[in-house]
Amino acid sequence: MDSQAEGLALIEAMLPEGCGVSRETVHRLGIYEVLVKKWQPAQNLVAPKTLNEIWVRHIADSAQIYSAYPQARIWVDMGSGAGFPGLVTAILLKAEGEDYHVHMIESNGRKVMFLRTVARELGLNVTVHNDRIESVLKNWEGPIDAFSARALTSFDKLCEFVSPFIGDGTVGVFHKGREFQRELAEASHSWEIDLIEQTSKTDPDACIVILRELLSKPQ
Repeated sequence: MDSQAEGLALIEAMLPEGCGVSRETVHRLGIYEVLVKKWQPAQNLVAPKTLNEIWVRHIADSAQIYSAYPQARIWVDMGSGAGFPGLVTAILLKAEGEDYHVHMIESNGRKVMFLRTVARELGLNVTVHNDRIESVLKNWEGPIDAFSARALTSFDKLCEFVSPFIGDGTVGVFHKGREFQRELAEASHSWEIDLIEQTSKTDPDACIVILRELLSKPQ
């Protein structure tokens, strides 16, 4: 099975029952793949050794964010980089209609150009914020259903970023690696945490964490 077929099979298995990957979605994901490979030599968007496995290592891996919390329609993706998972989330949401929006926060100007190019080419409801995460969230106005982040920073730092927003229906959905239990123990010194942990479907050593409630502990 080639990388695309394997990646699509994984995505199909992740989606809610009765929801397949439409032809239009496959087409948009294919354009995204082409653009990543076109921009890669100049921007180093992904680790070079993963480029030929992009459908599994990046696209299907990112699709787990959407599949973990598909009811969310307004996402904030922090440290968006090459758009994994934010652009994948937007592509999957677009298949359901236009009632969605993905905000992407990225401080690297060149990567911002790439994210905006993909969003424009695919007609996605995406806003790319070219600034630091703290600066964007400090002045945030408007609803947020869910935050996302992939390979960004420690769990404690993620909690710090999203703490003013989590609860009352707003969650964080984060990719975490094999060090997550250590990171969770460290974060628990500062935070009361309610979360759900799911094993990653693309890496048995990784997990998807759904952060549902977060309260700061007295210091």
